This record gives sequence, C-alpha cells and structure tokens, in this order.
Amino acid sequence: MSEQYKKQAAERAAEDVTSGMRIGIGTGSTAEFFVHALAHRVAGGLDVIGVPTSERTHALASSLGIRLTTLDELPELDLTVDGADELDPRLALIKGGGGALLREKIVASASARMIVIADESKQVETLGQFPLPIEVVPFGLEVTRRAILKVLADLALPGELDLRGGPDDPFRTDGGHFILDARLREIADVRALADRLVAIPGVVDHGLFIDLATKAYVAGSDGVKTVLPI
Repeated sequence: MSEQYKKQAAERAAEDVTSGMRIGIGTGSTAEFFVHALAHRVAGGLDVIGVPTSERTHALASSLGIRLTTLDELPELDLTVDGADELDPRLALIKGGGGALLREKIVASASARMIVIADESKQVETLGQFPLPIEVVPFGLEVTRRAILKVLADLALPGELDLRGGPDDPFRTDGGHFILDARLREIADVRALADRLVAIPGVVDHGLFIDLATKAYVAGSDGVKTVLPI
C-alpha cells in the first residue's frame, strides 16, 4: 500500500500549485508521483515553471512536458515539493536516500515554502533509524571519515559509516561527490549534529533538513493528513 499512499500524498500536494508559481521539484519515488500529478495539471492548462533537484527529475519532468529552468535563471522559488526518508514532529527531515541531498537542500533553501510528501511509515518521533547521508568530496576521504567519526563520538552516537557503493565502485552524486551513510539509530540533538558535520572541511553537506519544511502531507490508512511543525 505504500506506493498508493505516496501517490495520494503527491496528488494532494499538486493541488496546492497555482498558475504562475515557480516550483522546486524533488527527487525520489514519492517525488516522481508529484511530477506525474503536476504534469497532468500542466496538460490541463496550469502555467508553472520548475527547477528540478536532480538529473533524473529533470529527465522525467521534461519528458512529461513541464517547463523547466535553473536556479541561476530563477533564484527565488515559491514552493518546493519533495519527499523525505524520515520526518519528525517538528518537520525536521532526513533526506538523501536517493543521493540528491545537496541539490535538494539548495532548491528548498531558495523556496518560500516547502511541502513534504510521504507515506505514514516515514513519520518518526526521533530521527535516526534511517541512515543519515553525508555528502563528501572524494579528495582526502579518510581524513573526512575520521573527522566525522570524532563528531559522532563527541555526541555519543554510533560510529558506523558506510561508503555508499563500496570502495571498489562508490556511488557518485550529480555533483561528483561520494556519500557516507551514518547508521545512528537515534539522533538526540539534530541541530548540534548538523552544525558539527557541516563544519568539517571535506563535508559538502548532510541529509538533515532543519527549518525548511513548512508543511507535510502524510498519507496512510486514514487518508492524507496535513502535518504542521509543532
């Protein structure tokens, strides 16, 4: 049922889009449902322009007839719609399971509002069960890895870091970076971890999205719920 729930949440978010809007378009399986819902409305006459958060989203949205541009051409957006790997009651998020976290965060930060779309399995009381993606530059990887481990130790978090794809064939983001997935189980102080990680020179960014989401549509057995940050 999770695919159906994702579709319901995405279609509900598409209803919030009005003509003239500048839209950030997310990445991932739930966001793809939004792309299809948005394309359906565009085919019916909705006039919007979108900024995709990944090459994959760009290809899909373009193929479905959604007019696209870049943040260089359109640096201020009205709304971003994107999925999440986890969301807590304050609408702090873990994102980046698909590897597009940096572009997703840049686009969300350029938007006046961000709507998260998710199925109910993504709602948690405390972030951390989903591995936290940390985007890093390939140069000096071991130095960066050790610096991250020190931060985790200082914050009494498990020191489990996996290079996505493995050392023989590491996953590369659209920006050419690597991702280290941190298996933390429970993040007691999300903001402290976010601040410490981004201060490491080899870290490009991390999958903690704080104070960006303004609303979430979460679909489940009881329908689509509107969730606002507490």
